[in-house]
Amino acid sequence: MFLRFLSKLQANVEASRIEQARMHEDLVASRARNDELSRVTEELRQALQEQRGRPVAEEVAPSTLPRVFPMPFAQAITDTPIPASVVLVKVVFTGVEDPEAHLTTFHMQMMLSGGSDAVYCKMFVSTLQGTALEWFVSLPTGHITNFQQFSS
Repeated sequence: MFLRFLSKLQANVEASRIEQARMHEDLVASRARNDELSRVTEELRQALQEQRGRPVAEEVAPSTLPRVFPMPFAQAITDTPIPASVVLVKVVFTGVEDPEAHLTTFHMQMMLSGGSDAVYCKMFVSTLQGTALEWFVSLPTGHITNFQQFSS
């Protein structure tokens, strides 16, 4: 029975790694598309400026400021990169589920791939959705300094 469990766990880890690789490829492709769009936008902006003989920025004022997202993590957590070996955690917490069960499941999945306290914090926030995510973004900037505090 343990071997079946271990085999299933290994299969899940491998599936997670494959999904993480796919997501990384999508991210790289998205960045390339964004770079190309930025280049084309700049070319169009310059062409329009040359055609009119004055800066485009003076003519077009943004109607709204871009949304600023708070960063409840302390700078040390924000600056810590997530190693490629860390497997994407598949559990989700919306605020309705049992928080203790969620923490246990999260911790078990993270133990398989490892990571520092800061990585735990960054990966844990990726499991939050709905009300739980709203709670997280409502925290003051720099409020969370370690996983123990975050999970409390």
